[in-house]
Amino acid sequence: MGVYGDEINIKTNGEADIVDITSNVQKVIAISKIKNGIVCVFVPGSTGTITTIEYEPGLMKDFPRVLEKIAPRNVHYDHHETWHDDNGRSHVKASLMGPSTTFPIKNGKLIHGTWQQIVFVELDTRPRDRNIVVQIVGE
Repeated sequence: MGVYGDEINIKTNGEADIVDITSNVQKVIAISKIKNGIVCVFVPGSTGTITTIEYEPGLMKDFPRVLEKIAPRNVHYDHHETWHDDNGRSHVKASLMGPSTTFPIKNGKLIHGTWQQIVFVELDTRPRDRNIVVQIVGE
């Protein structure tokens, strides 16, 4: 059993930016030389999330619109009073979605559906530099 870790570094444009990182994760798997196991993709921080989506133009509009309904920008968040910032909704969304997800690896390939891509969703209200942790366990 082996363990391999790496990072994917991205820059985001701020709230509702959705970045397809599927090929980046597959590159890390290839470098790891682990053929069968699992890969965990994790974002440190409390205003971003990792999930899967069909990465197509319609959903790139639909998904942020639905998130806005879940935690709208035009309501009061006590978090703003604590830190004097405007990203309370970002923290709420990230808490609901979670910071990571795990995928199987078979024969050195990431297992995912045909229309399923791994994405990082920026929920913070400003552009960010993100370091996404990729941890692989297997043989």
